Amino acid sequence: MTDVVLFHHALGLTPGVTGFAGTLRRAGHTVHTPDLFEGKTFDTLDQGMGYIEQIGFGEVIGRGTRAVEDLPADLVYAGFSVGVLPAQKLAQTRPGARGALLYYSCVPVTEFSPAWPHAVPAQVHGMDADPVFVGEGDIDAARALVASAEQAELFLYPGDQHYFADSTLASYDPEAAALLLDRTLAFLQA
Repeated sequence: MTDVVLFHHALGLTPGVTGFAGTLRRAGHTVHTPDLFEGKTFDTLDQGMGYIEQIGFGEVIGRGTRAVEDLPADLVYAGFSVGVLPAQKLAQTRPGARGALLYYSCVPVTEFSPAWPHAVPAQVHGMDADPVFVGEGDIDAARALVASAEQAELFLYPGDQHYFADSTLASYDPEAAALLLDRTLAFLQA
């Protein structure tokens, strides 16, 4: 099956993130879940973002990069929200990447390289009225990525939640999460 590195969101390596990884493992995939926050978890997005601002976005990306140093090159990089930063960087810059799964976020491709890598497929997932994904421009970055990549798809789900696939949070949307999971599993089996 597929080796996946799954980077957590701004609340940390929570039971919702490890539960999602467990679902992928039960489907036969090897899933690595690096802890970018060194054991810290947060109850609110504001708390998590406060911690990220304290250590810096560059450090979050750096911790993600260091977390894969001893892993094989042929990985699918996945990330939830702020976890998209190391996932997208590694998919674009680490030789051997097999794909990228970008959940709730996307940054302009030019943040990490001049263009999306030729043979690296990608999926971007977000809600069509999410104030972060839509309101902060991630949707525009996702559309540009899809337009420039050979094998990339943008999936929009109806709703306004950011962490809609985390089953442990009030923002969880079971229908959208099930569809996201189905699309993820199809991507990993391709």
